[in-house]
Amino acid sequence: MTQAVREPGAVELILVRHGESQGNVAATLADRAGADIIEVPARDADVGLSATGQDQALALGRALSGVAEELRADAVVSSPYVRARQTAEIAVETAGWPVKVRTDERLRDRELGILDMLTRRGVHRWHPDEAERRLWLGKFYYRPPGGESWADVVLRLRSVLGELNNLGSGHRVMLVCHDAVVLLVRYILEGMSEAEILDLAASTSVLNASITRYVRPDGQGPWMLESFNVADHLTAQGVEVTEHAGDASVHPRR
Repeated sequence: MTQAVREPGAVELILVRHGESQGNVAATLADRAGADIIEVPARDADVGLSATGQDQALALGRALSGVAEELRADAVVSSPYVRARQTAEIAVETAGWPVKVRTDERLRDRELGILDMLTRRGVHRWHPDEAERRLWLGKFYYRPPGGESWADVVLRLRSVLGELNNLGSGHRVMLVCHDAVVLLVRYILEGMSEAEILDLAASTSVLNASITRYVRPDGQGPWMLESFNVADHLTAQGVEVTEHAGDASVHPRR
């Protein structure tokens, strides 16, 4: 029996974290104030960019406008969450790319369930049993009631990445998403272990509007990490670089 020959797929994958959101700002302020609740203006899916986040999206677009036409992404797919969609739409319009931004719910941020809108202090105060369970399991496998673990997010991302092999040869794809999604795509494409991805998460903050880039010139085989978490395009344009990280306590307690 002859084996079917797989056609080459995408040759470049660009991952962009959304610009600074109103939720990022609110979470940072709540942590600094020692508050239990993060005062966000809407449900997580509807939280938009801050003024700084809009500036970052514009700067991203201006940087993308300098990409040679033959090297531009011909598919731009965004998380449906407003902060990501705004980043993608502003950047593509500013860059002058003739491509429509599509959304894919599999790129959405991790769902936090009953812990949504709570600071770390708030979780310990209102859900001490969950705080203990999270410490025991670690961030990768802990699933809050009504929410997702990182392992759950990985399951939906695997199907997104698998589809890059069905696009046909030569395609370049830009995904506009969230910090956890960027890290977990690295986990998948680089075959990381739980310990390796948690070490990366504990030591590295994915910057707002940063760019991570993977290439595979033949459109098949393993992806190669070309650059990670680059925000030079913001600095070069005098736009503020913002760092809004999640909880750095990610490893399971031994």
